[in-house]
Amino acid sequence: FHEEVPLDYIQQVFDIMHRASWHRFQVLTKRAERLEAASPLLNWTPNIWMGVSIESNEYRWRIDHLRRTGAHIKFLSLEPLLGPLAALDLTGIDWVIVGGESGSQSRPMDPEWVIDVRDQCRRANVPFFFKQWGGLNKKRAGRLLENTVWSEMPRLSGTRKALPVLA
Repeated sequence: FHEEVPLDYIQQVFDIMHRASWHRFQVLTKRAERLEAASPLLNWTPNIWMGVSIESNEYRWRIDHLRRTGAHIKFLSLEPLLGPLAALDLTGIDWVIVGGESGSQSRPMDPEWVIDVRDQCRRANVPFFFKQWGGLNKKRAGRLLENTVWSEMPRLSGTRKALPVLA
């Protein structure tokens, strides 16, 4: 959704995703304003899931732009989570992913931030997926949150049935 990518190119990509209906495509952007503006001109099919990145409170406005799109599944990618995100409005959101930053310059993620988001998701009945703690060695840090691996997936549009988790 970069401003230099022509709309007709984005439409071609959406057409290919539509034709490959046996796949689920997770499209993620930080360019929520362009996403919303282009949304009425895109062919939203159930296999195209749309998400926005929210790293900190500074970017929570992206959620409203996502909410106003025609995507069947709307998700938040809170990664890298760089600060607390209290009182998220999860209305119209189908899935939340949380993860810490990885690599040699990674900034720490407070477990309380993750627990708070998880608890907000549970109260709002929104599936929660905890991706990783991050850090220099993300594999060693793992993905346990309070001794549990959180791998919830979004519900199919129009149903209350959760999608299966494939291991």
